[in-house]
Amino acid sequence: GLRYTPRDAHGYGTFTGQGGLAVLSRFPIRTEKVRDFSTLLWRDLPGANLPVRGADPFPSAEAHAVQRLSSVAHWAIPIDVPGIGAITLLAWHGSTPVFDGPEDRNGKRGGDEARLWQLYLDGAFGIPGPNPVIAGQSNIDPAKGEGLHGVMRALLADPRLQVPPGTDAPTANWPQTGPMRASYVLPSAALNVAGSGVSDPAPEASRHRIVWVDIAP
Repeated sequence: GLRYTPRDAHGYGTFTGQGGLAVLSRFPIRTEKVRDFSTLLWRDLPGANLPVRGADPFPSAEAHAVQRLSSVAHWAIPIDVPGIGAITLLAWHGSTPVFDGPEDRNGKRGGDEARLWQLYLDGAFGIPGPNPVIAGQSNIDPAKGEGLHGVMRALLADPRLQVPPGTDAPTANWPQTGPMRASYVLPSAALNVAGSGVSDPAPEASRHRIVWVDIAP
């Protein structure tokens, strides 16, 4: 019979939910208005940068017909914050832009996973939620390593967003690459950032550093 490996799923994993996202909030989440883009097909993203081999879809046209864009998830989550009102948390985790071939399948996918949020802000999926705060791990450094650096630089330069002070530091340190910036919190330019930075977790907790941003009324 067929033997499936962790690479045969929409995102890498040995079981459903491995490496998934969770959002913890001490303020009310408007659960009825949460939008989940995780099942959006990659080919249905406007301007999708799909992998090819020569002139043929890679790995196949059949794969493109079912392949989701999200390797983990893309969520737009409205949260009621006292003194501010509703903010819209845009949470995601992008593909690691390695472990592929010359088709750059993972790199292109990760780039489109990050680009989805600019399309969301443009209104490509309907009216965007108020006061967006993009938060997640793109796995793309704007200058170093693998990945489509231009996509990340475009997101960082979007005038609708702000890069809080101190959050441009490295957030991960892999033996193969050295320190790199892989995680981001990018609030709306209209929000008041009262504090921000990058902190180390407990050594046993994660190889990633914590990006934190305080938003005040």
